[in-house]
Amino acid sequence: MNERTEQVTAYGELLQDAICDGLEAFEPTVRFREDRWERPGGGGGRSRVLADGETFEKAGVGFSAVHGELPEAAARSLGAGDGGTFFATGVSLVLHPLNPFVPIVHLNVRYFELNGGADRWFGGGIDLTPIYVNPADAAHFHGSLKSLLDPFGADRYPAYKRTCDEYFYIPHRAEMRGIGGIFYDHLHAVDPADWQAHFALMRAVGDGFLSAYAPLVAAHRADPYGERERDWQLVRRGRYAEFNLVYDRGTTFGLRTGGRTESILMSLPPLARWVYDVHPEPGSPEADTLRLLQPGHDWIPA
Repeated sequence: MNERTEQVTAYGELLQDAICDGLEAFEPTVRFREDRWERPGGGGGRSRVLADGETFEKAGVGFSAVHGELPEAAARSLGAGDGGTFFATGVSLVLHPLNPFVPIVHLNVRYFELNGGADRWFGGGIDLTPIYVNPADAAHFHGSLKSLLDPFGADRYPAYKRTCDEYFYIPHRAEMRGIGGIFYDHLHAVDPADWQAHFALMRAVGDGFLSAYAPLVAAHRADPYGERERDWQLVRRGRYAEFNLVYDRGTTFGLRTGGRTESILMSLPPLARWVYDVHPEPGSPEADTLRLLQPGHDWIPA
């Protein structure tokens, strides 16, 4: 550990604590279960899962700080030649609410060092996956993310939104996983000034998560729903699982490089459905949602 890695690790632990506290405020009885684990070769983490709550059917919030020799598969993926040493830390979460009108949400903020800091970079993002797209909710969510990024330059939000739209796309379905958000990666930080600026961005994204998402939970957790909405929720969760298992770089990277399986698959929903050749009735709320799940939509009103 060096001063940089100590700072980012300490922040990640505090962020995990703060987010878990904020989410537990929506749950009158259940609390997060924590598993502390160690990685063979160096480091470890804390995986926290909340299950069968009144608000969240499943919520996973993970923190890790791992180091050691870079596995060969990971080295190839990162363009690191024959490998070397690495350090990686981050916080990642996926929340699967019980009510279909509360959106699924994903957050990840991470930091990576290669060969003792010869190269180092930040990455992360937040994205929203509504079961039913609500334009007012989308405007709040994207407006919150824009407000987080504007202090770092007016070009950040549109650039990171575009990257998010491109990344969270399911080619075999010709639709997005959700309504996107922001996504950035490989913010290289070898220069100390760049490191401080990118670390500040990481903190802004992490610290802003609850203000972007919690109002949507508060607004819709008690909305009435029935069997139709629940069935559609399970279908959409199936699409979520498809993306994570087929395309998500973090999931596939972790599974191919000997990561902790339970922590990697913590993002999957507790229940999902795959209905053969599903086509919502034209003009229905379900059909309207599919129509809106396309890249490039401007969710913030002019």
